[in-house]
Amino acid sequence: MFRMAPALPKRKNIPGRPATGVTIGNVEKINQLVHKDRQRTINDIADVGDLSCGPVQAILTSELNTRHASAMFVPRLLTTEQKEHGAKVCQDLRQRVADDPSFLSSIITGDENGVYGYDPHTKQQSSQWKRPSSPRPEQGLQSRSSGKPMLIFFMDIHSIVHREFVFQGPAVNREFYCDMVSVGNYHYINSSKSF
Repeated sequence: MFRMAPALPKRKNIPGRPATGVTIGNVEKINQLVHKDRQRTINDIADVGDLSCGPVQAILTSELNTRHASAMFVPRLLTTEQKEHGAKVCQDLRQRVADDPSFLSSIITGDENGVYGYDPHTKQQSSQWKRPSSPRPEQGLQSRSSGKPMLIFFMDIHSIVHREFVFQGPAVNREFYCDMVSVGNYHYINSSKSF
């Protein structure tokens, strides 16, 4: 019924590109590339490693046993000492409020927030390759502030009492804040309750 096809001769040492890109040399090359920069994408690694995307993905997932994990957003990356200091300050403030209920009405506090002039990195853009045993990467919520104005505002227990946009130029440091709430500007902060 069916004729058997003649057996093809075994071909060894054929010059040219190997049938698959998953070779020991490519595994080492990709391992070094990922260790240099864990945020590289598969396309990036394929371009630098002179491979197609399929073998790169096979090497990363099967050979190197990695997966692409997004960074976990945390409010700020604080040391243990900074966290303990924050807890102590909060306990002291709670005690002062318990001793004097009108204490909170005498506080004016301030904060600053960047107003983005561009789109910051998303979680997907900041993801990186990791092994199953390595911890999930963390990323602080704050990003670079170059090119974006900063909104500085002061508030009391009832409302915002002063706000100001600061563009590139002056350094926002201790002297800047002291000048902003100096005696000459304090009447402005007190009289600007209508925000």
